[in-house]
Formats: sequence, C-alpha cells, structure tokens
Amino acid sequence: MKIICIGRNYADHAKELNNQVPEEPVFFIKPDTALLRNNSPFYLPPEDFLGEIHYEVELVLKINKAGKAIPKQFASRYYDKIGIGLDLTARQLQQKLKEKGLPWEKAKAFDFSAPISMEFIPKQELNIKEGINFSLEINGKTVQQGNTKDMLFDFDEIIAYVSKYVTLRTGDYIYTGTPQGVGRLNKGDLLKAYIEDRLMLEMEVR
Repeated sequence: MKIICIGRNYADHAKELNNQVPEEPVFFIKPDTALLRNNSPFYLPPEDFLGEIHYEVELVLKINKAGKAIPKQFASRYYDKIGIGLDLTARQLQQKLKEKGLPWEKAKAFDFSAPISMEFIPKQELNIKEGINFSLEINGKTVQQGNTKDMLFDFDEIIAYVSKYVTLRTGDYIYTGTPQGVGRLNKGDLLKAYIEDRLMLEMEVR
C-alpha cells in the first residue's frame, strides 16, 4: 500500500505559497508509516527537528483495483470510495529543500503525516460531476474550504497521469490536493474535516 499525494492542484493554494501553477500534475509518495488512523491524536514533533507543521486538507481516493497506464476514460473504474485526509507538512523544512532543489520527502513523509478518515463514502453517493465540497475547521473556525470543480486536474486525470509512472494497486490512497488557507498546527488544536456537511475526521494536536 502506498500514499500518492498531488501537489499544487488548486491554483489559489499554489499562489499562496508562491509556487507556479503546474501544467501537469505534481505528485510525491508517502510511506504507509505516514498514516494516522482512527481519529488518533497527532503529537507535534520538536520544532528543532522539523520546524512548524502545517495542515493541508484533501479529498482522498481509495483505489479498488490494480492498473498501469490507465486511459482517462476508464479511470473512474479504479476507485470506488472517497474519504478525507490531511497532508501534514514541515513547511520551513520543505522551503529549504525546495531552495536547494532537493526532494521533499523529509518534509512530507515523516511518521503520522497523513491522517485519514475512518470512513470512506461510496462515490455514487457524491455528486462528482457537480463538484464535491469539503472543509476543515480548527477550534470551531473554518480555515479551509474547497470544491473539486476548482481542481486543476480532476480525479480521472490524476489517475491516468500517475498510473503512467507508478502502478496503482488495490488499497492505495491518492490525496488529491488542498485548497488555499493552509497554516500552522499548534498544541491543543482540535481539527474537524468534512465532506459536504458530513464530519469525517476529528483530530487533536498534542
């Protein structure tokens, strides 16, 4: 099982981090040790180790069968459920790595950097064509809101593109990108992530 994350898939988020808006999907991979399940708390690592940790809420596709070089017109057959997750990022460390032209893994793939919802919604219960709303609250305040209509690359484009380079297998997760509004986590924060008005993930920061 692997976690594939799509970066810069919402134009406003790319701009808020002073990144170029990509012409093709940007992706990276987290190991399975990054998963944080069952609404378990996230323990902030020491700042002298990873620096500030930022939240990024994302819809997550659950891959339901293996595929390689999947044509876009068949891509919807390769996922059956949609959940929500957080791509936790050591932002200052990421910036240093980017400035040096180095990979992002140290800033993205650390242990428990991919909290994920306990529940996944069958895709037929969501209106993918009209756009799926999702959001993140911290301490009762909405900090991120997104709709899949605003993605630069939709679910089918993501699956087709990634599968040209990496074989997808049953049980893989694809984190599909975050909207604008990312920010720092602080000890004591309570995060709640929603798909439409459905609470999907709740996480305390300790």
